[in-house]
Amino acid sequence: MFDTISALVPRDGGYPARTRRLDLLTRVLEGRLYDVLPYAFHDERTAGGEYIPLRQRKPSVRYPLARIIVDDSLSLVFGEGHFPTLDCDDAATRATLADIAQESGLNRVMLDAALRGSVGSVAILLRVLAGRVFFQVLPSLYLTPVWQTAAPDTLAQVTECYKVPGAALVARGYAMVDPAGTYWFQRVWDVEREIWFVPVPVGGAPPHAEDAARSITHGLGFVPLVWVRNLPGGDDVDGACTFRPAVETSIEIDYQLSQAGRGLKYSSDPLLMIREPAATDAEIVRGAGNALVVTEKGDARLLEIGGTAAAAVIDYVRFLRELALEGVHGNRASADRLSAPQSGRALEMMNQGLIWLADNLRVSYGAAMLRLARMVVLASARFGLTVRGAAVAPMDAGARITLRWPPWYPPDAAERAQDAATLQTLTTARLMSRETAVKVVAETFDIADVPAELARLDSEDFARKGAA
Repeated sequence: MFDTISALVPRDGGYPARTRRLDLLTRVLEGRLYDVLPYAFHDERTAGGEYIPLRQRKPSVRYPLARIIVDDSLSLVFGEGHFPTLDCDDAATRATLADIAQESGLNRVMLDAALRGSVGSVAILLRVLAGRVFFQVLPSLYLTPVWQTAAPDTLAQVTECYKVPGAALVARGYAMVDPAGTYWFQRVWDVEREIWFVPVPVGGAPPHAEDAARSITHGLGFVPLVWVRNLPGGDDVDGACTFRPAVETSIEIDYQLSQAGRGLKYSSDPLLMIREPAATDAEIVRGAGNALVVTEKGDARLLEIGGTAAAAVIDYVRFLRELALEGVHGNRASADRLSAPQSGRALEMMNQGLIWLADNLRVSYGAAMLRLARMVVLASARFGLTVRGAAVAPMDAGARITLRWPPWYPPDAAERAQDAATLQTLTTARLMSRETAVKVVAETFDIADVPAELARLDSEDFARKGAA
């Protein structure tokens, strides 16, 4: 059914095949896949009386399975209590990166990037404006990356090219543009510049004349974009889609639920069947106050639909949902199955499939987050950065930056007590340093700055010894 609906989406030969694939998956994610169908679900016949097949009708019930799968997986990657902390062996660099991440809304940016990138890939643009750091998420639909030959994991340039109405260009200040026409818009990022091109009408030569007024030279020595491939698989440009294996099942669920709703509507207004009625020209009105007169051998009945059919559909939909979530490693946990509060370890074991999916997303988007942090460090040597209105010194380009991920599920009181006892034993036996022990419990007890926490512990120990 997905292929049948996809065939109705107009093809644009001006774009590569991957653009169409990403567009179809984006329609599924945003719930716009059925917009190309010509009829509503309640339209059973055309004006000429011809029957309308179900494949040409928009479902009246739409279960957003794709969005649920993506949101559940991202909640364990960048959700509240799961966002990683940028760590660095240089204290000044670590503090500056933490302030920039907070001021630039890096949490929201990464969440938006992982949501948009769930179709296969996404790009994150770094911009430095008046000393402030900004990140912008760019859907990869109309982007084409080129990798360096000697470093296949490093971008050489990225080209953005898509069609835009002339009226939109006029609104953005372009002159000599026909508002009723359609134009190609193109810009290119390379290691030194962001090059804008003069839009050209669709159907002619591709854009080639540089728009000098809008082009800029950033001089960073690297392309200020991070390209993220969503999941292992796919190709060199796009990773695997998070929800692709569940698309067909999701469509089946939508039509089954729509049919069930249609049946319930018929049950509440059953069809009247009359056999050999008395001759009458009056309109038949159903109701308790209106008697139907039939012949001696006549009969009148209401054709009702049994409730077992609707129950069977609901059971079938539940089964389809289980199959779809199992196929994509989604969240199959149900609150009805939890008879008592579960420990963090128990929840982790129960949701192994979802954790597997989130772990793969952590690899992809965690690496992107580290690349962004490294780009900010390098940009600090090129531009004078400011944080909260105050200038900051250039960061150490040789500093080692890592991510500290919190546990999948917060431990309960018993687990925290066990961890504390274990860490105390290890530190007392000098098998673990206090710094490592504090890092282990930092996320659990919301310790944002480990060195500052250790300094406070040292000052308290000094005060205690002085009092003794």
